[in-house]
Amino acid sequence: MKTAEVIQMMEQEKVIAIVRGIAADKCMKVADALYEGGIRLMEITFNQKDPTSFRTTADCIESISKKYEGRMMVGAGTVVTTEQVELAARAGGRFIISPDVNVDVIHRTVELDMVSMPGAMSPTEVMTAHHAGASFVKIFPAANLGVDYVKAISAPISHVKLMAVGGVNENNLAEFLKAGMAGAGIGGNLANKKWIEAGEYHKITETAKTLVEIARNFQ
Repeated sequence: MKTAEVIQMMEQEKVIAIVRGIAADKCMKVADALYEGGIRLMEITFNQKDPTSFRTTADCIESISKKYEGRMMVGAGTVVTTEQVELAARAGGRFIISPDVNVDVIHRTVELDMVSMPGAMSPTEVMTAHHAGASFVKIFPAANLGVDYVKAISAPISHVKLMAVGGVNENNLAEFLKAGMAGAGIGGNLANKKWIEAGEYHKITETAKTLVEIARNFQ
């Protein structure tokens, strides 16, 4: 799938499931639960505290990408180096999400024909990311900053596609989408670690269905 098609899919689907700190043997079960709930965008994050886990993260991206090829887009999150961009690309990742505006990471992502989504808070950071070639910029931490903040900074830079990330859930997703966000990344409120450890994957599916239904109202 070409980058333009991935961007279009992100704009259409709006909800990116963020999967963080999940054991490798549970990644596919989480992916299956998300897919059953209607999620079509999944971010698997690198654990920067444990470089030995990077290969395992890439393996998860690769296995899910192969199983759901063309049906669910998988990308890497918490990407802070160009080496991690390259690792994700080799695994079949289609987008790169970063916690910061690292111009080298953005450039390498674009060079490898993937969608870049760096994290920012201020308008200056947003525009730096945009000029570097990012397709989307995530506003983090969105819930802490609040919907009013999102509205205020997006007004003069409405040409930049912004994603709300951090504290977004089924109770406030609609507010962020109404405020003009192109979509949202949702982590622990969806891929909940307690549910996963308890094997309660049906709760992930049901929450996913609720979020997808909310997003459909803004398509």
